[in-house]
Amino acid sequence: MSADGTAPVSTGAGCVLCPERSGMASRPRWPGAEEPRPRSRLSMSTKKPSTNVRQGFKTGEHIVYPSHGVGRITSIEEQEVAGFKLELFVIHFEKDKMTLRVPVPKIASVGMRKLSEPAVMKKALETLKGRARVKRTMWSRRAQEYEAKINSGDIVAISEVVRDLYRSDAQPEQSYSERQLYEAALDRMARELAAVDNLTETEAIKAIEANLQKGPRRLGKGEEAEAEDVEDTDTEEAAA
Repeated sequence: MSADGTAPVSTGAGCVLCPERSGMASRPRWPGAEEPRPRSRLSMSTKKPSTNVRQGFKTGEHIVYPSHGVGRITSIEEQEVAGFKLELFVIHFEKDKMTLRVPVPKIASVGMRKLSEPAVMKKALETLKGRARVKRTMWSRRAQEYEAKINSGDIVAISEVVRDLYRSDAQPEQSYSERQLYEAALDRMARELAAVDNLTETEAIKAIEANLQKGPRRLGKGEEAEAEDVEDTDTEEAAA
């Protein structure tokens, strides 16, 4: 370890970053002498800062990271790279067994946020009771819109995907891609509901499904096409 606390990066003898190392072994040594250790311009050290709060976020709390869902801030690290200090949130996603390090100045641009307030979560649950809104466009385009909503981090937008892709037992089965998007949206919503209301994920999923079943009667296979035609008419009238 060097005098300033940084650990030099070793790249082997004769390294272009540390040319003096190639002749180090032949230098004479005497009792008590310390062998010189070159410093690399890529030196990096990591330590935990003295405080555990940054920009309103603190260690130990759950947050929502748009592209991964609910995670927990386990620590705030300070790294020094090439003489520059950088603070990082260390976020662990338990279900995915994944740890993410996010620079503190980047949290706004990546959309990281706190858990939804109870009033916002209540609105998301109420959204589930509404009528499914399915556009009569190509599935590929709808799938992109659903995926964008899921990764937006907006809990109400995610609840809309859950509502629109939900299928009751009386309805035809979903395609594989529909089912994947539905489960992704359901998982994101259930994880946040569980964190907000201190529930297990199983309890959160049951609460979501209970609200879905309170919505308008889910149409059977023979009635679905007619419902889409009616919705198309409504859309055209709204556009006019």
